[in-house]
Amino acid sequence: MMALMAGAGAAPAQYPAKPITIVVGFPPGTSTDAIARILANKMSKDLEQPIIVENKPGVGGSLGAGLVAKARPDGYTLVLSATAPMNINPHVYKSLTYDATKDFEPIGQTTWLPYVLVTNNSKGLKTFKDLIAYAKSNPEKLTFASIGKGTTSHLLMELLMKETGTKMVHVPYSGSTQSQTDVIGGNVDMTFDTVVSAMPHVKAGKLNGLAVSVANRAKLAPDIPTIQEQGLPNFNMGAWLGVFAPKGTPRDIVDKLHTELNRTLSDKPTNDKLVALGSEVVMSETPEAFGKMVQENYDTWGKIVKEAGVDQK
Repeated sequence: MMALMAGAGAAPAQYPAKPITIVVGFPPGTSTDAIARILANKMSKDLEQPIIVENKPGVGGSLGAGLVAKARPDGYTLVLSATAPMNINPHVYKSLTYDATKDFEPIGQTTWLPYVLVTNNSKGLKTFKDLIAYAKSNPEKLTFASIGKGTTSHLLMELLMKETGTKMVHVPYSGSTQSQTDVIGGNVDMTFDTVVSAMPHVKAGKLNGLAVSVANRAKLAPDIPTIQEQGLPNFNMGAWLGVFAPKGTPRDIVDKLHTELNRTLSDKPTNDKLVALGSEVVMSETPEAFGKMVQENYDTWGKIVKEAGVDQK
């Protein structure tokens, strides 16, 4: 009896007391997967517990997010999620298994992935101003590739057309490799793609890098001006990555994970590995600051999806 009473009054085990799982809603080998493994490697050493990266691809990253939303809120199941599952997919898919605004505890942002607008050499569009001028003079004569309707690469072009008063024709593909191949070959005129994916082709002279989608020049593309620099002062869109826990995770665990995440991001060897992947490392001051950014992006992308007339799947 005394032993039972002592056990009942014992303090809970210090967190973490067992391995942590980070779910990634994308396949192995993707940028998100690589970033998750870099973070897990460093955080596991600092927390003195294994951190397992578990890939659950599907529904544009939303399958993994949905699984974590329903996981036990004890800090042992997290998700490294991105712009699409949290900001775009809720406006595109009718039957997601989670509410992106209610089912998660934000932990902190990890990285920011800039996109770059690239063209081929077929029409001599060497600068952003050349492109916009041609598009205005030739409505619906230019084509742009994306990796699918309602994806970031599609919606960035929709936003660009809205901001510049131009009309171009959308050509959706099932993946980045195929879309880039057809842009290089001249079958399609342009595309938005991540800096890390597009820059090898730019450096090889196969594509022209015209503009970066975020506010500051990308570290992997320092010579390519931003869209803001070229006349659209409010254009600042890309793909962020960040860590979330299920709603109801205790505050002390959220705070500890936030602190450890920022500690990992501040580590120079880890930081260098993330930058080498084409990421811009970003640390949230607080979980609330990260949550506010996510909500603002949710509202912004929702408006873009609506204005683009993307039919829900």
